[in-house]
Formats: sequence, structure tokens, C-alpha cells
Amino acid sequence: MNIALIHDHLNQIGGAEKVLKSLTELYPKAPIFTLLYNPRIKNEFFPASEVIGSFLNKKKTAPKLFKWFLPLMPTAVESYNLKGYDLIVSDSSAFSKGVITDIDALHICYCHTPTRYLWSDSWEYIVEMRESNALVKKILPFLLTYLRLWDFQAAQRVDAFVANSYFVSRRIKRFYHRDSTVIYPPVDTHLFSLQKHKKNYFVIMSRLRPYKRVDLAIEAFNEMRLPLVVIGSGNEEKYLRKKANKNITFIGEISDNKKKNDIIGHARAFIHPQEEDFGIAAVEAMACGTPVIAYKKGGALETIIEGQTGIFFEDQTWESLANAVIHFKDNEYNYSLIKDRAERFNAHHFKEQMSAFVRSKYDENKKDIDSDSFESQRA
Repeated sequence: MNIALIHDHLNQIGGAEKVLKSLTELYPKAPIFTLLYNPRIKNEFFPASEVIGSFLNKKKTAPKLFKWFLPLMPTAVESYNLKGYDLIVSDSSAFSKGVITDIDALHICYCHTPTRYLWSDSWEYIVEMRESNALVKKILPFLLTYLRLWDFQAAQRVDAFVANSYFVSRRIKRFYHRDSTVIYPPVDTHLFSLQKHKKNYFVIMSRLRPYKRVDLAIEAFNEMRLPLVVIGSGNEEKYLRKKANKNITFIGEISDNKKKNDIIGHARAFIHPQEEDFGIAAVEAMACGTPVIAYKKGGALETIIEGQTGIFFEDQTWESLANAVIHFKDNEYNYSLIKDRAERFNAHHFKEQMSAFVRSKYDENKKDIDSDSFESQRA
């Protein structure tokens, strides 16, 4: 198979990039096509891969003003030269599924979610961007309508969808009218060891952005005056630090896995206040043997077993979260069982299932092409 990998953009490291990393390990010779990339991330995480940026990558302002280039992104994705590739695997939460391939090529899309700001979170995105300036306020709704039409059309080009959870599979069906196969994303559980000794604090690890709802945790722990450790950074960090009382400690990003394991592993519980498509951070916490207190929606319903690996709170309010924390009982949990649950989502399982799925679809596609060729000769 002559394979190409397609990724939205390589300017940060998150769940989508961890999927891409596993795909490069499955297909080490495959080049990565992406809208733009950070050379540091490329060199650190994908040193052996050829990374090919779109024409946006040549624009110096694109990484900093990424959202302002939205109107150009469909054209940029469609400009990739994929001639000669007979298998394309896109790793997409936005534009990469829209590539144009050879007529006989097979395109499999690993979908993290239908583009959030076009579908499920479009209203929140408009409200957030309206604060930019008056021009954005006027043109953004029309731009999103255009992009939504393109996004739906782009989804019809995909031969087979893989969803990262049943929650996302339902979204794909709802917004794209396509069926999908669920293969959970890879979690590097091998980087986390079981910690049975818990200390008197709770922990949250997240990018500090509005939709992650870290503000709920801040409000809840402000009221309860219980110790909370916040791992992560983002554009809400200044606001959240100002909002937090002295019982809440911010420690920023942690690149040292041993230190991360130590902090998360010794926490009484991991706080997960957001609705996630899957929720890798919650599974990483379970890989340390740490139970999770999660908002009862999204991918958390597929990873957390209530009463065994954590508990849920019903409403996305600080009061509901605080009530769950108050009723949380440490002595009810078997930390070894929690870690065993996390191992069901490790990278080995992902690679095994993804490889088998790709091979199966590739063989089906090749059989169909050969059959069409035979029928044309008969005619």
C-alpha cells in the first residue's frame, strides 16, 4: 500500500496528535500532509516522518492568527497532491477529511468529532468570536454557513469513517448522515504506574480554554475550600488564576511523565467537568489508579464505570460538581481495578484494531476495483 496520512494542523500536542503518532508507527513510511506545522513539534514528536504543509504554512502570520485563515482552509486541504497514493488515512476534527484523492484510492477518516464550531458548538463559537471586532460580528454567521456546506460535502468524499467513541459516532450520523465504526483512541497507559497511596488533594489536567469548563472546578473548590491542583495552560489561565482562592494551585504544563504520574496518582480523585468526545486525560488518571469525578455526558460515559472507577455529576454547574465531591468516598475504590480498566484503552489495542480495519477495507476496495475491471473487459 502506498499510504498518505492527513492531519488538520500540527501546532500543538493533544489527543488528535497522539492518534497521529500511533498511525505513524503503524505506517512509518507514510508522509503527513497538514495545513501548517510547528517545526519544533515536528522534530520532537515526528522526527522520522516527512511532513508536508499546505500553502498556509508559508504564511508567517498563520500560526498566530489561525482562526483568521478559516476561509482559505478548504482550498488549502483540497490543494494537496495525493496522486499515486492508494490509501489515505485522515485524522480529523475539522478539515483534513476534505482531501481530493485518486478515483481508485481508499480514504478512511478517523474522526474525533464533526467540526465542533460548525455543528455542535457553533453558537458558542459565534459568541466567543463576536468579542473580536465589529467586522467579525457581521460576517462570521455567513462564513460558518459556507463552511458548514463545504464540511458536509467533504464528509461524503470519505469511503469509511472511524469514530473515536459511540458519542462521536452518533454525531457523525446526525451531521454527516454517515455510518461509522468505533475504535477508541490510544492512551499511553504504559507511561503511568499505579499509585495506591492517596494524599489530601484533588487534581484537574486540561487545556485552560472555555469549553473545558475548568471554571466550574474553580468555583466549586472555592466554595468547599478543598485543595485542588490545576495542571495545564491556555488562554483562560490569567482569568482562572484571578478567580481562584489560595486553596487552588496552578502548576502549568508538565512534560515530565514521572512528575505527572506522581501528582495525578497521589490525588484523591481527578476532576473532569467538561463534555469530551472521548477524554484521554481521564483515562490517564485511571491508569494511575485515580478515580474520576466526571460530568455525566460524552465520552466519559464509555470509559468510567460509576461506583468502580469514579462517579458522575448530573448538571454542568459548580453546585452539582461540589455535591459529587462532598459525597465522594475514597474507601469505596479498588485502585488496581481502576488501572485495569484504563488498560482497555491502551495504544496496543488501538493499533491492533485500526490495522485490522484498514486492511479489511483496503482488501474490499481492491476486490471492487478488480471486479469493475473484469466487468468492463466482458462488456
